[in-house]
Amino acid sequence: MRICFFGDSFTQGVGDDRGLGWCGRLTPRMRGRHPDLTAYALGIRRDTSAEILARWESEARARLPHGHPHRLAFCFGTNDCADDGTGRGRVSPAETLRNATAILAGAAAMAPVILVGPPPALDDPAVDRRIAALEPGLGAVAKEAGIPFLSVFGTLRQAPAWTAGAAAGDGTHPAGAGYALLADLIGDWPAFRHWADIA
Repeated sequence: MRICFFGDSFTQGVGDDRGLGWCGRLTPRMRGRHPDLTAYALGIRRDTSAEILARWESEARARLPHGHPHRLAFCFGTNDCADDGTGRGRVSPAETLRNATAILAGAAAMAPVILVGPPPALDDPAVDRRIAALEPGLGAVAKEAGIPFLSVFGTLRQAPAWTAGAAAGDGTHPAGAGYALLADLIGDWPAFRHWADIA
């Protein structure tokens, strides 16, 4: 099995001293069922949904050869809501939802897909308000596409394992304990276990 995890700095695991992030913590859970699993954490710091839309397909096709089972996972939206210097998000909510619709439609034609909702920014309450407002729309887009969606914003925003690491670091990215919590939230999600073929 080959898996591509697309997203931003959270997908890349920025802030984790072990460099695992949530993707690197989920991969070992799948290796018992898929010992030849290859997983690619394709997060780029500050990427918005627009930038992920522009790159995901070519990056996936370069890594997913014919004749193997494939999976695609996405996590984006926090950077869309980040301040663009004028007090607005970098990407409007309407554009984010259009981007999400295009990403999920294309991805679903290639492989089974899951979408993880955007984590909180924490260091800017206005950004978190925009994320909270955006998240239900992302869930609705995923539902319309028949793709599982996991909301994580509310849980992570209140979880000491996430917030303490962010506070000790750059204010936004957690330490290893926060990524371990996110990996547990995703790993215990029945839709993930079905998607990963480890149910």
